[in-house]
Amino acid sequence: MATFSRQEFFQQLLQGCLLPTAQQGLDQIWLLLAICLACRLLWRLGLPSYLKHASTVAGGFFSLYHFFQLHMVWVVLLSLLCYLVLFLCRHSSHRGVFLSVTILIYLLMGEMHMVDTVTWHKMRGAQMIVAMKAVSLGFDLDRGEVGAVPSPMEFMGYLYFVGTIVFGPWISFHSYLQAVQGRPLSRRWLQKVARSLALALLCLVLSTCVGPYLFPYFIPLDGDRLLRKGTMVRWLRAYESAVSFHFSNYFVGFLSEATATLAGAGFTEEKDHLEWDLTVSKPLNVELPRSMVEVVTSWNLPMSYWLNNYVFKNALRLGTFSAVLVTYAASALLHGFSFHLAAVLLSLAFITYVEHVLRKRLARILSACVLSKRCPPNCSHQHRLVRVQPGQPYAQYSPSKMLLWGAQLPLLVPEPSPEPHFYSLAPISFTFIKHLLYTHLAFVPHPTPREHLLSTCWHQALL
Repeated sequence: MATFSRQEFFQQLLQGCLLPTAQQGLDQIWLLLAICLACRLLWRLGLPSYLKHASTVAGGFFSLYHFFQLHMVWVVLLSLLCYLVLFLCRHSSHRGVFLSVTILIYLLMGEMHMVDTVTWHKMRGAQMIVAMKAVSLGFDLDRGEVGAVPSPMEFMGYLYFVGTIVFGPWISFHSYLQAVQGRPLSRRWLQKVARSLALALLCLVLSTCVGPYLFPYFIPLDGDRLLRKGTMVRWLRAYESAVSFHFSNYFVGFLSEATATLAGAGFTEEKDHLEWDLTVSKPLNVELPRSMVEVVTSWNLPMSYWLNNYVFKNALRLGTFSAVLVTYAASALLHGFSFHLAAVLLSLAFITYVEHVLRKRLARILSACVLSKRCPPNCSHQHRLVRVQPGQPYAQYSPSKMLLWGAQLPLLVPEPSPEPHFYSLAPISFTFIKHLLYTHLAFVPHPTPREHLLSTCWHQALL
């Protein structure tokens, strides 16, 4: 397709990529959607609770077998091991810790080639969901948020909940119990499912058919002359990879919203109705971020909440920075403990922590809303949000800066290698620092009065 003219490209795009991609996507997920809907309707029949839990276990098993065949045995083994540990430690006040250690050992054994690497990587997503649910349940029991140890059927029903076992997202045990109660069907529920499914297919099409051909077919660049420059080609190709990578993540996020909502999870109770408001990803916050902290949290909101509530808060006794490192280490292990990924996440941990501390000190010195996260409407800062006019320098260089930030991740995560290489850690870290400095310094506009004030306070904030 790279040899086509733009006119020929767009003529071939609809029949050659858009429609086949959407059709293949629906062919892969329609059975899972049907099972989620069937379970949702079954729970409306007023069945005994044990039959509801049994039905979601059966639906979860069938979904796992449909996607992974007999490889699902490794997920089943993990779930049985988790309940065995929970049962043996049922009188302990450290059930969350025991479950965490058990899962850590199990995942490390799998990563150390106890299982065939290809098979293990196929099951990584489902294993991640099971591990996160088991750990959260253990800590909720320790904190008293869950009254008693669930029965085996309740525990397995929670872990194998049909709406989340394949694509996620993580949900709490309380949310699962609410889902199997069989809340009434409503127009808002159907609209949420349809919207999430439509956005998922849109992101799939954008990831497959638009991202790899962004330049020059969708965004022509001065007769392709920029594409002949070595440095510019590297950044633009990296951004193309980033667009495909980002939208593939959004596809999974919106699809998980659709399956979880279709199965009856992901709502909050208002006065007179249920608000189906499950949100997994916020693409705008990732593509046009306020800070790196916002990028990390908006990438996967349920997982961000899980890491904060069950890892970071429990590790705070080690100190804030140590807790940040432990949190990112837990994320690396859940995603598959490769040395490349560990290097990237370690760099992200350092950058987000430094950014958070620096912004916090600047906010105190300037009394301004410059924290990593947006301030509430009633914050005590003297200087609130500053609106940027189109003629100001920030409006001219921000898109370029966002393009550079968006291109970071594919440059930092190389092609997967069957064997880890210790020597590859240093080049990755150096590349990250080099790109970070270049992103901040390449498009520096003429300073405004507000920037002079910020630069004056820079050294004070670092003290």
